[in-house]
Amino acid sequence: MKKHGKVELRYYDIPQKEGVLAMLGDDWVRAYGDGIEYLHFHNLMEIGICRWGEGTLVLNEEQHRFGPGMISVIPKNFPHTTNSDPGTQGFWEYLFFDPAFFLREHYGVNELAARRILNLVEKDAVFGTITEYSFLADVSNGIMDQMRTKERFYVDRIHGLLMSAIYEIARIADAEDDRAEDKAVIRGVGQIQGAIKYVEQHYDENIRIEQLADACHISQTHFRRLFSEAFSMTPVEYINMIRVIRACDMLRTNNDTIANVAMKCGFSSVSTFDRNFKSVIGISPNQWKKDPKHYESRLLEMNISVQKGW
Repeated sequence: MKKHGKVELRYYDIPQKEGVLAMLGDDWVRAYGDGIEYLHFHNLMEIGICRWGEGTLVLNEEQHRFGPGMISVIPKNFPHTTNSDPGTQGFWEYLFFDPAFFLREHYGVNELAARRILNLVEKDAVFGTITEYSFLADVSNGIMDQMRTKERFYVDRIHGLLMSAIYEIARIADAEDDRAEDKAVIRGVGQIQGAIKYVEQHYDENIRIEQLADACHISQTHFRRLFSEAFSMTPVEYINMIRVIRACDMLRTNNDTIANVAMKCGFSSVSTFDRNFKSVIGISPNQWKKDPKHYESRLLEMNISVQKGW
């Protein structure tokens, strides 16, 4: 069983054209969890389907046995890991996407409607059989098939199927709320999820430790200890790391000035941005902007419990 005192952020980039990252085929036949000591979470929502193999899926502090024909939906920032039974391999296929992006596209200026659905989608993980969640499994398999074949209009088909998946996940979450409104507070890593979500939503603002502790409903002293144990870094270091990651996204996808990117990512000055960027990535924002392919290799070198993908 994995240690739960630490957690890794595994960061993925989405191909802009498709809007979904699909991990398919023989590359994902492996001994899951072999040599991986800690739980991890992603910057995107994950849908996984187990094709074959058996083991344990850990969702926060809860352990679930998995086998062929099972499906999982894991929101971003949700600690988890997949462990094959000792001496065996498994085969999962995955989809990663950002439901907030598709909801914004769909609802436009009606942010309240988009937020209502997003709150449901990001509420909790889903795990069960493809028979129990047959519609979601059919839609997910449909997206995977489109990504395999990439026939004409496949991007439009994928976007439509993803919206169907998002609404089905929201429906499942809404049904769970009807059955049990009050869930037990999950201890350990789960106790700081509120802070992770708060940073995700407010990284461009001046964030105080008091606000993060309040988001977790614990004292500042207790929050600092839990956070440092989980991430091997201080909350301030984590905030600046997330800001730098967002800055990399902006520098790669638009022609904004360094000063504007610094401001949009919550840095008080260009010099502060430059100092933190170099601390995380190892080079200046100007150097990185000239050659953004450095981003993936730099993330892999970062000794701060952050990994680029698997």
